[in-house]
Amino acid sequence: LELWQAALSTLNPNPTDSCPLYLNYATVAALPSRVSRHNSPSAAHFVTRLVRTCLPPGTHRCVVMVCERSDAFASACALARAFPLFTHRSGASRRPEKKTVTVEFFLVGQDNGPVEVSTLQCLASATEGIRLAARIVDTPCNEMNTDTFLEEIKKVGKDLGIAPTIIRDEELKTRGFGGIYGVGKAALHPPALAVLSHTPDGATQTIAWVGKGIVYDTGGLSIKGKTTMPGMKRDCGGAAAVLGAFRAAVKQGFKDNLHAVFCLAENAVGPNATRPDDIHLLYSGKTVEINNTDAEGRLVLADGVSYACKDLAADIILDVATLTGAQGIATGKYHAAVLTNSAEWEAACVKAGRKCGDLVHPLVYCPELHFSEFTSAVADMKNSVADRDNSPSSCAGLFIASHIGFDWPGVWVHLDIAAPVHAGERATGFGVALLLALFGRASEDPLLNLVSPLGCEADAQEGDVERDSKRRRLV
Repeated sequence: LELWQAALSTLNPNPTDSCPLYLNYATVAALPSRVSRHNSPSAAHFVTRLVRTCLPPGTHRCVVMVCERSDAFASACALARAFPLFTHRSGASRRPEKKTVTVEFFLVGQDNGPVEVSTLQCLASATEGIRLAARIVDTPCNEMNTDTFLEEIKKVGKDLGIAPTIIRDEELKTRGFGGIYGVGKAALHPPALAVLSHTPDGATQTIAWVGKGIVYDTGGLSIKGKTTMPGMKRDCGGAAAVLGAFRAAVKQGFKDNLHAVFCLAENAVGPNATRPDDIHLLYSGKTVEINNTDAEGRLVLADGVSYACKDLAADIILDVATLTGAQGIATGKYHAAVLTNSAEWEAACVKAGRKCGDLVHPLVYCPELHFSEFTSAVADMKNSVADRDNSPSSCAGLFIASHIGFDWPGVWVHLDIAAPVHAGERATGFGVALLLALFGRASEDPLLNLVSPLGCEADAQEGDVERDSKRRRLV
């Protein structure tokens, strides 16, 4: 006890601090005592960093997370990001026994009773979804091609008792999916549109999550350079997030109709590749003049949201994509960008991000000023902007929205996760926790109800969020 008290007394988080114990067999670490209004009160990013840097080596390790009940979901998701699944290091396959990490939660504050089994199950489902998404994003395209991604979708479907709908290759062309087909037709592994549908009895609305699944993006004939192409295995991060979140949401009892739509393609270079100046007819019925083959994500998503609107009759359509490099400039490495036709859902995304640790910040939504960037003399629109200095991340999202129509009466939400989908050279599984939190009110799970911003009172915390130093959160 004396040693423990002495270790605590040395901690002076700025923003974090740690103290090794027992010759580095254990470490006690402190999270920030206060965070700004655009950060998560859980300080989730710091949780991941501390565990990565402070966790002692060994085969069987333990993490004890001290936090309030309201931060348990975000903290668990942050811990999951510290333990990625994918590795091809030769030593890993020769290891005699697998490494295990045991995580315990010690709740403090007002609602500090024991953690229920149902809560633990929810945390397990969410963290499994995050690690699934991160594994897919970390896997290179020589393994994670469109065929392999479809197998991942089928595995999740089998686990949930759902048979996927799959439209592939020439059938895409025949049925009018000119966006997905045009992007992926030059690749060895053909493009596909895949859908997993959860349709429970008593559903009152239909929700579609549409994920960009570009398994590799060379840029096409508008080819990327040698410094910007590495890392483009991550361009399927939106579809990976949708898959991980769908699996967790259905397992935890989703009460409404939920469709996961995956727009899968490899943007490759070859004799059959789309050329700049080509014109494609998309599933919406609108024609697009290609002026940049490296603006391909919006083309596949345009088909995806059109399908969600026309064929699935969705009331709410949310697309997730690693869409623009400009997102990292607009909202940074940690905050995804949200663009939506609904002020209520814009605020909900920001609040959900703070509750789950997948941070979000709004983009300008103003189609009447920005959509003219896509004006074409020979088609309904071009696929890339005329002026790259005029809010390009907003414009890219508006291109997607135009294929369901700016006057569409439903809710459309676009999440650009290009930067937060990875931290350094590792995937984060970003988006899984956000989708679960944002739609938590549609779940039977009480923990997801707790972290959902919809249907609850507005967050009263404004400005800097102060934490009592006597209840400093430890890991």
